[in-house]
Amino acid sequence: MENNKAVLFELNIENDRCIFPNTISDAIIDANKELKDLEDKLNETLETIRLLTPECDKLDYILSVSSGALCGIMDVFLVGKPGESPLGDITDKWFANRTIDFAKICGYTGDKNSLSSAIKFLEKKFKIPYDQSVGGGIFRELIDLTPSNHHFKSLGHNPTLLGLFFSILNQFTNTSDFVSNGELISLNNSDGKFELQGKNIPSKLFCGIANWIGHLISDVAGSSSSKGRGMGIPSPIWAWSNDVIAIKAKLNIPVTEFDKSVNELALKLFEKGYDVRFQTTQAIPVFINEMVVRLLYSIRRLIGYYISIPKKDRSWGLLWKSCEPFSNATVKRMLTVAHGTFCIIDIGEATIRGFEKGIGSFNVVEFLMRLNIVGVGRLTISLYGEAKRGI
Repeated sequence: MENNKAVLFELNIENDRCIFPNTISDAIIDANKELKDLEDKLNETLETIRLLTPECDKLDYILSVSSGALCGIMDVFLVGKPGESPLGDITDKWFANRTIDFAKICGYTGDKNSLSSAIKFLEKKFKIPYDQSVGGGIFRELIDLTPSNHHFKSLGHNPTLLGLFFSILNQFTNTSDFVSNGELISLNNSDGKFELQGKNIPSKLFCGIANWIGHLISDVAGSSSSKGRGMGIPSPIWAWSNDVIAIKAKLNIPVTEFDKSVNELALKLFEKGYDVRFQTTQAIPVFINEMVVRLLYSIRRLIGYYISIPKKDRSWGLLWKSCEPFSNATVKRMLTVAHGTFCIIDIGEATIRGFEKGIGSFNVVEFLMRLNIVGVGRLTISLYGEAKRGI
């Protein structure tokens, strides 16, 4: 049987004219171009898959679990809960020193070691109309305002975008806004002597923002009359329970019992010392876990680079590509494992403490005070990335 071979010419029609290659060589050139395009697309797809596929070996997983476990133990014994946190004592001292430094920048010339004097100076420097901490009449009956809760209930003291909005609003209108018992309560003429500085709207707006920031810094380590640790400013995460109620009140949306329960729970946590300072303390072991995993990844790849790459072929660009610990799927998988291990230890310890303090029931406040929300949030980000890469 004879082998019949044929050449296929592609026929195109453009502007009512038939166009096809004149020679076999032209057809081969066209075919090679198409083949090259297909190979490029295939290589691009394979490279994309490679970049999205983690290449962790057993040692990578062991190192990740070890880092997460060590940082989890650090969280249990050094972070703990407000008032019983060795690492928190260091964080409180750091915030106190930074408050004094900020007062010096603003012109404070008093006792360099007196936190209360520095805070008193900043309170006068960045005066606002919604700084009522306690009082009789409406403040006691309607708002139940006390020195231990006024930083939380006063919206202007919340370190959120809505807190900034209400601070500016209160300074322009000389009012105070509070969230109490699931309601937004606005009071007029809270301080008849207050007057926002500035000659026009832009300058007043600038002064209002400066007052908000300066006053938050003055309160971050407690007030000038605080005894002991003092009440700082609310955690931005829990302060959003106030924002939800305020937004619903402004939009005439009914506040649910769930909203009220979360807000009441957040208030209890704040009154027990869960503020920005303690939230910062929780972030320390999470940050250490992050840095240790990335460092271990880079060190392993650095050693492998110098072992496998001949000296004549080495370059800084290739070295960075081999050791760069940020944008590849392998280090991201290692971080997921490390933060997952951290959260398992943290949640386990918090759950045990919750049952222990509950005496026959589960103490939610105790559980949430010990739960490292920063770590849970970081793990959530890692899990989202894993799901996205998988899809």
